[in-house]
Amino acid sequence: MRHDTLTTDPIERLARRRAGAKMGWYIHASVYLLVNLLLVALSVGSGRHWAVFPALGWGIGLAIHGVVVFFLAGGSDLHERMVQAERDRLAASQNPR
Repeated sequence: MRHDTLTTDPIERLARRRAGAKMGWYIHASVYLLVNLLLVALSVGSGRHWAVFPALGWGIGLAIHGVVVFFLAGGSDLHERMVQAERDRLAASQNPR
């Protein structure tokens, strides 16, 4: 069954967006691993171990990408808990007891 990417179902759109973000991170991590393995092989072959510097720099970017995708992006568990806490605060302030 083919799902249209222009669906009006908000749950379907959110699920596709979340899956797409995660797939993007997995691709990013795979490219990181392959490129850095090649750089390690080149640096070891040259007798110097310089490959650690691009690996660390790119690793920071990969880590930030992962934090955004898995923890901070809309729909993540942390984000959902924060949104719910704000809803609860707003509801409590509008209906004081």
